[in-house]
Amino acid sequence: MGLLANVALFVLAISFMTFVAFFGRLPALRHTPIAWLHRAIWVYIPNGILAVDRTLTGGRITASAGTFGYNVWYGRHPTVLIFYILLLSVGEILYLPGAWPRLSRFHKVAGSIAIILPYVFLYLAAFSDPGVVTPATQARYLSLYPYDFTLFHPGQDCRTCHTLKPPRSKHCVVCKRCVAKLDHHCVFINNCVGYGNQHWFLLLLLSTALLTTYGGVLGLRMISENARARSSVFSLWKHPQQSWQHYFILLTYGIQSDVGVGSVTLLVVMTSPLVWGLLGYHVYLIYCGTTTNESMKWQDWQAEMDDGVAFRRRLPLQRTRHPRFEASWSRWPVEPAQILVRTTDGEPPRNDKSLPGEGHWERVWHLRDIENIYDIGFWDNLVDVFVPNHSFRADAQPADLERGKRNRKSKA
Repeated sequence: MGLLANVALFVLAISFMTFVAFFGRLPALRHTPIAWLHRAIWVYIPNGILAVDRTLTGGRITASAGTFGYNVWYGRHPTVLIFYILLLSVGEILYLPGAWPRLSRFHKVAGSIAIILPYVFLYLAAFSDPGVVTPATQARYLSLYPYDFTLFHPGQDCRTCHTLKPPRSKHCVVCKRCVAKLDHHCVFINNCVGYGNQHWFLLLLLSTALLTTYGGVLGLRMISENARARSSVFSLWKHPQQSWQHYFILLTYGIQSDVGVGSVTLLVVMTSPLVWGLLGYHVYLIYCGTTTNESMKWQDWQAEMDDGVAFRRRLPLQRTRHPRFEASWSRWPVEPAQILVRTTDGEPPRNDKSLPGEGHWERVWHLRDIENIYDIGFWDNLVDVFVPNHSFRADAQPADLERGKRNRKSKA
C-alpha cells in the first residue's frame, strides 16, 4: 500500500501542478485559488528566491537560472516536444509487453490505431504552417476575416515584423513572427497554434485523450484480473462487505503483478482528465467563437467596462473599406456594426473625426452588449476550424448593434 500511495500521490501532484502552471492565468480562473497558486509559482516564490539570492550573491544565481529557464520555456527548441514523444513511447514500451498477449484481436487493432494517431497528428501540428503572415501571404489572411473594430482595428502594423496585421493575427514572441488567428504558442508541439494547424492540434488532443482513456480502461481491467487471481471477491468497485485494508492489499498485488502495466495505468488514469480538460477548454473557445489570445483581450475589455471608460458607436451599414488596410472582399458572413474604444478620462471621445462610425458615443458596461462577429454559431465555428478557406458568404448577415447579437441558428 505504501508504494501505491506514494506513486499515486506523486502523479496526482505533478498533474495538478502542471494544470496550475499552464492554465492558472486563464480569465475564467481569475479570483480563484488556482490563480493564486499560479501567481505563487511564477511571482511570489521567484521573488522570494530572488530576494535571498540578492542578499547572498548579489543576484548572480537567479540571473543565470532565469536566463536558462527563459531559454528553455520561451526559446523555440524541441526539448518539450522530445519529452512528450518520450513520455508516449516509453509508456507504450512499458505497457505493451505485458498487455499485448492478453488483448483480443479487436483490441489489438483498435489499440494499434489509437497508438499511431497521436504521432500522426503531433507531426502534422508541429510541422504544418500555423499561418505565418509574410508579404506573400498577407493578402490571403486579410481576406479571411473582417476587422471587428473592437479587438482588431485596420491599419495597425506589427512593431517587430513591420507588416500590416491581418484581423485575428498576433506576433508570437517565441517564434518571432506574426501568425494568422493565433491561439497560443504550444511548447509541446514547438510551434504556434494558428489558422493553419489548429485542427491538427485539436485532433492531437482528442487522439491523446482517447489513447490515455482507452489504455487506462484496459489497464484497470488487467489489474482487476490480476487481483482476482489472488482473491475471487475482488472488484474495482469495492464490495460493501470488504474492508478497505483488504481491498488495497489486493489492488496493490494487481498492480505489482505487472509493474509496467500497473504503473502506466496509474499514470494515464490520473493524467487523462488533464488532457480532456484541455480539449474541453478549446472546444469551449470554438463554441464562443474566440481563441485563447482573444479571450484575454475580451477580459481586458471587461476590466475597461468595469472602470466606465469603454464607449461604442454605430458603423455605417454601407461602410467603405480602406483600400490600403482592408481586403476588398472577405469570405466571412458578418460585417462589423460598431466600433469600441477606450478613453483615459471616462468621457466619450471628444475629437472623434479621426475615428470611424457615426452618431453619438454610448458607454458600455457589459461584454454581452458587444457583438463578437467571429462567433457565427458552434457548427459554423467548427467548419471554420476544420475546413480552411471555407466561404460563408451565402449566409451573409449584418450584425445587430442594439441587441449585441445576431439572428442565427441556435448553438448546439
